[in-house]
Amino acid sequence: MTYIEEYYNQIKTGKVIVSHKVEVVYKKLLHDLKKPQVIKTYNETTEKIEKHTYIFDEKKAHKPIEFIEKFCRHSKGKWANKPIVLELWQKALVEAMYGFIDKETKLRKYRKVVLFVGRKNGKSTLASALALYHLTADGEGGAECYSVAVKKDQAKIVWEESKKMIKKSPLLKKRVKTLVNGLFYDSKDASYKALASSSDSLDGLNASFVSADETHAWKDKNLMDVMYDSMSAREQPMLFETSTMGNIRESVFDNEYEYIENVIAGYEGIEGGIEDNTLLPIIYELDKKEYWTDEKKWYQANPSLGNIKKLDEIRNKVKRARNNPTEVSNLLCKDFNIRVTSEEKWLTFETANNEDTYNIDDLQDTYAIGGADLSSTTDLTCATLIVIKHGTTFVLQQYFIANAKLEEKIKEDKIPYDVWNKRGLVTLCDGAKVNYSDVTAWFVKMHNEYQINALWVGYDPWNAQYWVEEMQDTGFTMIEVRQGFKTLSNPMKQLEADLIEKKVNYNNNPVLKWCLTNTAVKRDENDNIRPVKGKQQRARIDGSVSLLIAYCILAEKYTDYMNLMGE
Repeated sequence: MTYIEEYYNQIKTGKVIVSHKVEVVYKKLLHDLKKPQVIKTYNETTEKIEKHTYIFDEKKAHKPIEFIEKFCRHSKGKWANKPIVLELWQKALVEAMYGFIDKETKLRKYRKVVLFVGRKNGKSTLASALALYHLTADGEGGAECYSVAVKKDQAKIVWEESKKMIKKSPLLKKRVKTLVNGLFYDSKDASYKALASSSDSLDGLNASFVSADETHAWKDKNLMDVMYDSMSAREQPMLFETSTMGNIRESVFDNEYEYIENVIAGYEGIEGGIEDNTLLPIIYELDKKEYWTDEKKWYQANPSLGNIKKLDEIRNKVKRARNNPTEVSNLLCKDFNIRVTSEEKWLTFETANNEDTYNIDDLQDTYAIGGADLSSTTDLTCATLIVIKHGTTFVLQQYFIANAKLEEKIKEDKIPYDVWNKRGLVTLCDGAKVNYSDVTAWFVKMHNEYQINALWVGYDPWNAQYWVEEMQDTGFTMIEVRQGFKTLSNPMKQLEADLIEKKVNYNNNPVLKWCLTNTAVKRDENDNIRPVKGKQQRARIDGSVSLLIAYCILAEKYTDYMNLMGE
């Protein structure tokens, strides 16, 4: 039985817990192992369609495993100086990397392997050992092996580990020279060096093996493209990309991850899936973010948990994170391999959704607190009034958009502003800009027609000078609300708590519901939060910000307001 078969059997029986993505990939590998895969490709030189049959060669699959376990030794910790014994998941991975070959040419199928896994699961040790295999035993004449990363210090982590392995192996120590600028295997004219994105020697490479480490930190695609292109002259090169997850920044790592997701989706026959037969994608991660408190699920992101990685260490980290929210983000990212960012989704739809309604006549002749997010003069603007009665916060809102921009905004945001206008939720301002006097007129209307008296109106000082003067001249008391962590954090947390408890009745306003679900939060080092736009540019949050500004004034004037309301 191959290691691939053994590993997949343990997955199916529940003896081994893995992520859904890993299970999908190994199901595909087992299928290809049992039934050789036939791939048709177009040869641009001959202008003909070629058929390639990929079979599994157990001898080739086991050669690197035997090399690692025979010649490579650990360099640190309790295993220092002991031979490396690969775990089953590592053996199955290496088998897949090297065992599938073209039936005719005998060349390997996979040119790029991606391993995303939680930290301390042995990925760097494996990369270091594979680099030595390619340097000395893969059979490639004039092999050029490289460890690459954004910074030289990071690139040298894998390279330095390989160097230490050589020094601890009597046979490798005799055959490989370890110099400051590289490792050299003279009998094969082969070399192994560490490179960074700032290196002057990136041009003219002819790489046979590349270890690309911690790609979550890579800020542009150039380094990846250069290294992949450098392998084009080799018949069966290997790029081994390894990383834990990192902060989402829509850069090279996010593009890599999304591409890999689509390749795995192709294995499942999901629409939009991509076919890439040169890529082997292995992603160990929690299937759901909330699994971080479920010990049984931790193995999804940590295949070496309990062996290389200590279970008690994770238990302690989770225990601390339960009581200290500032530790959750780093724990999710590094130990459970969940992509995180300093910006994260604020509310689930279930939290934001409240279908309770009210009649505005029931709020007549009362006191209110106002807030306004003027936004850009060509963008969406929102005015808010909140009234607290019988323990419920009633929210009245009006949105404003330039009439001349209506069609453009409907198309750009993919939102029915015209329908909302007909429902009276959105005011169309004449011309190409939002007229802030229309905002003033709405507050005046609420006062004159419904006797809903705004005691204080909060505002963001950005771009608000003339509007504030107009509101003051009309008789409103205006209070500045700065858009920073210190000002917004506690009111935002209070608003979230009220939404969770369904204490906020916003009359089932679809515009506010949309804004609430669009809102993300950004955290500082003290776990203070403030609202930011979500990932999509068209995701407007003006309604959330306007409501939050009113909540800031409520926090400041709470006692005075509640005394006036008799609550």
